[in-house]
Amino acid sequence: MSTNFEKHFEEPTAETETLEQLRDVLVNTSKTEKLANRFRALFNLKSYAENWATDSETANRAIEYIGEGFVDEPSELLKHEVAYVMGQCKNLHACPLLRQCMLDPAQQTMVRHEAAEALGALGDQNSLDSLNRCLREDPDEAVRQTCELAIERIKWSKSGLSKEEILQQSLYSSIDPAPPLSLKEEMSVEDLQKMLNDQSLPIFKRYRAMFRLRDIGTNEACLALASGFDDPSALLKHEIAYVFGQIGNPVVVPVLIDVLGRAHEAPMVRHEAAEALGSIATDDVLPILKEHLQDDEDVVRESAIVALDMYDYENSNDLEYIPN
Repeated sequence: MSTNFEKHFEEPTAETETLEQLRDVLVNTSKTEKLANRFRALFNLKSYAENWATDSETANRAIEYIGEGFVDEPSELLKHEVAYVMGQCKNLHACPLLRQCMLDPAQQTMVRHEAAEALGALGDQNSLDSLNRCLREDPDEAVRQTCELAIERIKWSKSGLSKEEILQQSLYSSIDPAPPLSLKEEMSVEDLQKMLNDQSLPIFKRYRAMFRLRDIGTNEACLALASGFDDPSALLKHEIAYVFGQIGNPVVVPVLIDVLGRAHEAPMVRHEAAEALGSIATDDVLPILKEHLQDDEDVVRESAIVALDMYDYENSNDLEYIPN
């Protein structure tokens, strides 16, 4: 996986070996599972779901078990992560489940958005009609923007451009919502920052600048990315926080703490800021994350729980906190 956060949660667990045991932990059959353990079960199921080329039957069963995480689940954070994992598995068996989730008005904004993004990551042309429908009809701007991104990503991946463009070799294994800007476009960090913040450009183009800056990864590039936190788009800001978790550069810790503390900010942005802080795991992160165990937003509070679990993993300290 691409971030320390994700690597942590995909580590094998001794207690849960079979697909059925992993499913039971994921869906909390016992009603006693801690959230961090449910994340571990999810990422362990992912390892099976990815093996579709060598064992399609087991891989598809793993996808179906992962999909059970969408059903009767109160945790917006967990459902969002279920959709994310499905998009990273490269297993098209997930597409019908993702389309159903994306088009379900009962699912939260962050979950519908992640389902749309996953369909783009999978490059599923059969989902274009559903994505276009969602682009026209979804009431939430973040979901509509994600559909726009997913449509453009699918078109790009199926076009000649995906084979012709020269892309920087990425340090990260994630399937991103947009490819980084082609190296044929010679641009400075300042140029990329201007493109990132140019609200007149299509969101796909701005994302491409974002991922080019991520792959540069210097302090200058990170601070250029941080300028995007003043944008009105919650979708753009949440992705910036996510890539900060991938890069792991402590230079952005102060700005992530600021974003997490913004009471007016969209929960999807604040939650990604919390997870990024848990992944970077500097000493000043711990008290901030503990404060947000009492956050008014469920998804932020749960993100603090799993981020503290990550901090514990990174620093080998015993923390005292009680998952909800």
